[in-house]
Formats: sequence, C-alpha cells, structure tokens
Amino acid sequence: MKLIFRYMRKYKAAIFLAVFIKLLGTMSELTLPYILEYMIDHVVPEKDLKMVCLWGLLMFVAAILCRQLNVMANRRAIDNAHRVSYNVRQDLFKVTANLSGDSFDEVGLPSLISRMTSDSYNVQSAVAQLQSLCVRAPMILIGGVIMTLAMDVYLAMILVIMLPFLITVVFFVSSKGIPLYTAVQKKLDSVVRIMRENITGIRVVKALSKGEYEKKRFGQANEEMTSTDIMAGTVMAVPGPFMQLCLNVGLTLVVILGARRVNEGNIEPGVILAFLTYFNMITMGVMGLNRIFMSLSKASASADRIDLVISKGEEWEKRNDIVTTSSEDFIEFSSVSFSYGKESRVDGDFVGGKREKALDDISFSLNKGQSLGIIGPTGCGKTTVINLLLRFYDADEGRITIGGRDVRTFDKDELRKRFGVVFQNDMVFMDTIGNNIDFGRGISENDLLSAAKDAQAYEYIEGLDKGLEYRADIKGANLSGGQRQRLLVARALAGKPEILILDDSSSALDYKTDSDMRHAIRENHKDSTLILIAQRVSSVMNMDKIMVMDNGKCIGMGTHQELMENCSAYRETYEMQTS
Repeated sequence: MKLIFRYMRKYKAAIFLAVFIKLLGTMSELTLPYILEYMIDHVVPEKDLKMVCLWGLLMFVAAILCRQLNVMANRRAIDNAHRVSYNVRQDLFKVTANLSGDSFDEVGLPSLISRMTSDSYNVQSAVAQLQSLCVRAPMILIGGVIMTLAMDVYLAMILVIMLPFLITVVFFVSSKGIPLYTAVQKKLDSVVRIMRENITGIRVVKALSKGEYEKKRFGQANEEMTSTDIMAGTVMAVPGPFMQLCLNVGLTLVVILGARRVNEGNIEPGVILAFLTYFNMITMGVMGLNRIFMSLSKASASADRIDLVISKGEEWEKRNDIVTTSSEDFIEFSSVSFSYGKESRVDGDFVGGKREKALDDISFSLNKGQSLGIIGPTGCGKTTVINLLLRFYDADEGRITIGGRDVRTFDKDELRKRFGVVFQNDMVFMDTIGNNIDFGRGISENDLLSAAKDAQAYEYIEGLDKGLEYRADIKGANLSGGQRQRLLVARALAGKPEILILDDSSSALDYKTDSDMRHAIRENHKDSTLILIAQRVSSVMNMDKIMVMDNGKCIGMGTHQELMENCSAYRETYEMQTS
C-alpha cells in the first residue's frame, strides 16, 4: 500500500477536494433520517401545512444535495484514480525498459505484462475507492452511531456493542486475503506466459497439430488460477453473511426494544423509524467496509508486485572507480567469463541451480574500422558476447573496453548511441517502413534511402504501394522474412554507428543478396567497426578476424586462411557447407 499512497501524494490537492466533497455529500445523507424523525414527531402533530411543506422542501433539498455531491465526488475520484494509474504504468514501463538482463530474467516477461495490466488496474480501483467508499463507509458508521446516540442512548448501545466484533472479523479475514491474492496474481503470470507462447508460436502449434495439447496445458494453468481465485474470494466473502446476520439481529432488537420504549413513553415513534433508517445505512456502511477490504487486499498484493519492479529504479550503475587504460585497441575483451543469473527462474520462481558458464575466458581485440566474424554452433555463446558488449549484463570476470574505457564507466546513452544493432528475431513495429528505419531519430529521407540501398532493401521498398509510407503490420507480418531482415539492417545502418553488430541478420537472405549487402557495408561504412554473427562461413570468410566458438569458449581465432590451416572445427564447417 505504500506505493499507492506514494503516488496519491502527487495529486493530494485534487484528492483532498474529492474527499471533502464526499464528506459533504455523506453529511447531507446523514441528515435525511433526522429530518424525517423531526417531521413525524414534531411537525406533523402540529398540523401546520406550511411547516410540513417547509420541512419537506428541506428534506428534498438535502436529498438533491446529497445526490449531486456524491456524483461530483465520484467523478473526481475516478479521474484522480486514472491519473495515478497512468503514472504507475508510465514509471513501470520506464523501469522495465531499463532493467538489467538479470532482473528481467528474474521477474519474467509474462509477470511484467500482468503487472502492467491487471495489477495496475487493481491499484486504480483501490485509489478510486479510497476517495469514495473509504470516506463514505466510515463516515456513515461514525455519523450513524453519533446520530443514534443523540436520539436514544439505550437503543444505540445495541449497535455500539456489535460494531467491534464486526470490524475485528473484517480485519482478520483481510489479513488472510492478501497472501491469497498474491498467489492469484502469480498464477495469472503463468496463464499470460502460456497465452503469449501460443500466440507467438501459433504457426508451429498448427503445423504440428498440437492444438489439443496446448489447450490442456492452458486449461491446467487456468484451472490453477481459477481455483486460487475462488479460494481467495471465498475467504474474503466470509464477513458478508456474518455481518448481515449480526445487523439483522440488531435490527430486530431495535424494533422490539424500541416498541417497548415507545409504549413506556421514553421515545417518540419517529425515533424508531429514524433508527431503522440509520441501521440500514450503517448496514450498508459495514458491507461497504467489507468491499473496501476485499478491494484493498487485492490492491495491496498488486501494489507490492509493482513496487518490487519500480523499486529497482534505474539499474544502470556508472562506475567511476575504474581506471581508463591506454590500449590502442578500439574494442577489447580480456579474459571475460559470464553465467546467466545465479539461479534458474521461470516467472520469478526458482526452478534450478546455478547455470553453466555461457562464456569462459574469452579474449579478443579489434581496431577501429576492423571487422570480426563470430561463428559456431547454436548455444555456444555468440549472442552473449554482444549482450556483454552492450552491457545488458555485466561480466562475472574479466574486462570489456571500448576506446580504452571499461564499458562500466559509460553513461547508458553515451555507450549505446555508439551502436547499430540487428538482433536475432528483432522487432518490426506496426508503423510505416520509414518510421521503422528512422526509429524516432529524426534521420533525413535521403539517409533513410541510402541505408535501405546498402541493406539491399531499396528495390523492394520502392516497389511497395507507398514506398517508405507503406505500413508494416505487427512484427512485420505483411513482409517476407528476407524483407524484414533487410529492413532491420537498414535501421542499424541509418544511424551511421561507430560499432555495427549484425547477429544472424542474413539467415533469410539468398547468398547473392547477402554478399551484395556485406559488400555495400564494407564500401560505404568503412569507419564502422563490424561484428557479424553468422552460421554461414561465406558470411564471415572476408572478415578481418574470425572467432570460432564452441560451448562458451574460443577454439579458434584468425583470418579465414589461418583458420582453414589451424582450426579443424572451422575447416569441417566450411567443407560441409561448400561440398
């Protein structure tokens, strides 16, 4: 709940106004039974039509005022709740975009999605209720007790005696509900994960006729979430019937004892009618408290999950205690070793022990403008080299420098503006081709087209209906695999980067297009230091240096000719691909 109150403080003036209006509306509501009692016991017996009309008008005005003030307060409360949830989502998105690789792996993508959606909605609902129901319900309870005590202490003591028991039950059940709602949200993470996997891999599921299998897998996760949700709802529903029973018993006692006191002449009949009205209002107030604690229990669990991510804040740590070297090499890896995380996790849950090293004692260097090809079997650590160079993760051992500076001494933007990158399975956004290449950098149209030409994308872009204004679907679904890859390479080239990284970015291209693209990059981007990850020997054989990797280790380093003579793994790969 600390997160909720922290964000509410940003709008304290608007929230105070909504609460104040709600208080006025509730006070108007509390006057209605009193006015009714006074009319019945004091005005009507006088048989003065003028006074009856006057008090009737007063009651009508109070009712209208109550209605308008409550509507106004509720509207303001909802508006404030939307503003708070907007800020929560904005900050959650900002932090998510800056999470370190370890933290992202720890939380998990499905969990981040559910925190951004269902958890933020729970927080929004709680903020709205804190300004409306959380004001009205206690005010009705306190105000109702005060008004009944003012009318008749004897009858009011029935309510006073019952309230502590009711409130104790509500608090006790709420303390049990928060852990249950936390469990519900974790189960929701699993449901989101399976949904995301199936939506992303729908073609594979259909191609292998695994629809029924995936339905069962989703059904199991859905059943677990539903069962946990039912359990949480059942526990939180316990106070409702109990409070209703207690209040109905109290209502019965008020009628019986009130009738006796009227017969004894201690109170007027209108008092009983007012008491019944106040009792109904208090009943609704207590039931409102029950709804509040149900909502706040759910929101508290969601707020804790959101705060766990937001509290991480900006995880980029700029180190100023590392001495800059005088190395002449532009990029240098010195005895670098790395493992992904200390524990294996799925959706934030531990599922295994420490992982094996993804990189083991990797060393290489590149001068400015040189090119490096990295080749090796799947899972050998090729992409991990790039992840460390971009500082998505920090190396466990060793040192990585750019221009003689350790990558940990750079500001985030200072480091990453040096790069142009194409990752495996990179993202094409639902936007125009031009905007996908530009990516918000304000690059001129001439430079966009120049980058498209170097990436061998110009010809197909010119052939599209609107050229650069042609709109790509989500993930570039209306483009072929080769078209997407060339578009992504054009995006990387358009910024004229110091360091160009192409991670298996030509797997969907034919050999001629791949060759033409590499030739254009060599000719037109000579100042860029190129790191190219590929499965094809033909893609890397003309690089200044080639690193052969296997199982996280460098098993060969040199030119194509040197590796053909000295590295059996490289030679076997070349012969297999060219035979």
